[in-house]
Amino acid sequence: MRTVQITEGGQLLAWRRRQLQSGGRSVDLDWLLDLAGGLAWSDLQKLLVDSDRSVALRVSLSQLEALWQRHLREHQPLQHLVGLCPWRDLLLEVSEAALIPRQETEQLLDLAINLPIETSVLRWADLGTGSGAIAVSLARAYPGAAGHAVDACEAALALACRNLMRLSPDVNCRLHQGHWWDPLKPWWGQFDLVLSNPPYIPSSVIDTLAPTVRDHEPRLALDGGADGLGCIRSIVGSAQDALAPGGWLLIEHHHDQSDAVLQLMKSAGLEQLTAAADLGRIQRFAIGRRPLQEAPG
Repeated sequence: MRTVQITEGGQLLAWRRRQLQSGGRSVDLDWLLDLAGGLAWSDLQKLLVDSDRSVALRVSLSQLEALWQRHLREHQPLQHLVGLCPWRDLLLEVSEAALIPRQETEQLLDLAINLPIETSVLRWADLGTGSGAIAVSLARAYPGAAGHAVDACEAALALACRNLMRLSPDVNCRLHQGHWWDPLKPWWGQFDLVLSNPPYIPSSVIDTLAPTVRDHEPRLALDGGADGLGCIRSIVGSAQDALAPGGWLLIEHHHDQSDAVLQLMKSAGLEQLTAAADLGRIQRFAIGRRPLQEAPG
């Protein structure tokens, strides 16, 4: 049975002020209180109005303080310290084996689900699945379809497997270790919907990233080569063969790569090309489709 720590509101608020005086952002500390301590943000707001009430925490304030100070001292992502990350309607297990799912990538799913797909999605793929965030969401969106999740990293695939089994245990999704489309060759020409959030940061930029990203997230999931487009070229280059006629490809990319990615898609023979912006109005996603009918040779 999980031990519940009953803490006076005034004591918790004084503790919170002390932690923020040592550094960090209130939004991050409140996230830690929620995910590790079990104190929802809405309950914290009530406490700020009425500090006389008591609250129940899943762990002690000293344990929370140890996590917070480690975050400040070692730049450890809070998601890694807690081992969890909220994403869409999911609570994903995360680790240093894979990139922490970002809010921007939630929109990649929204774009996919709202595509004008004329027929049912019978087979989908998530290229570079990482934690399995996209794969779990696709499995839930298309429960009758055959799914495929690919990653080059064995540890990332193990993480994705745990998330799939916990969050969508009845899913029809096969996990493959390998390079992008390569493990999926037996099904080339059958994919109705493919999503990818590949590495797209130029190699020279990685050392300038925040320490929480640069030092604690896998370089394999960040490094897109000299111009950041190396992995995207590999994905787009085989899309015409791997997608089903009329199949869709959606890719997340760096903030300044929209024109380049759309040109790669055009050169690969995809059509109905579309750029889509993230919540910050930055062109972040590229969408293309294999023609329903091939042009005469």
